[in-house]
Amino acid sequence: MANDWNANIIEEFRANSGKVGGPFEGRDLLLLTSTGRTSGLPRTSPLAYVRDGERIVIIASKAGAPTNPDWYYNILANPEVTVELGTDKFQAEGTAITEGPERDRLYAAMVEVMPGFAEYAEKTSRVIPVVTLASLS
Repeated sequence: MANDWNANIIEEFRANSGKVGGPFEGRDLLLLTSTGRTSGLPRTSPLAYVRDGERIVIIASKAGAPTNPDWYYNILANPEVTVELGTDKFQAEGTAITEGPERDRLYAAMVEVMPGFAEYAEKTSRVIPVVTLASLS
């Protein structure tokens, strides 16, 4: 189950100062906590990221599923999120980029470091959104 999978990654991330093993070993991973758009409860998701200057870039791929991940809709409803990078924790604002040259450039930057994201784009008919996270501090 995805929730158990994520819970194990989150636990490992927090226990090891942001480092995890398995398929994410050696990869840049963050924990994103968004506010559930219907529940109002905090929802934490482990996500791969790349940097674009001061911004952090995450991809709403859901491994190429036909729908966007829940965290994406949570950000649309409430853009203020909490980001955990290693042992750092800070508030950020999420901004969705769903089309255009900036979206394409940022998606390509993720594919460069994690080629699996190219496969996700091929698996789905939707345009996978890119989300940038800008620190609020």
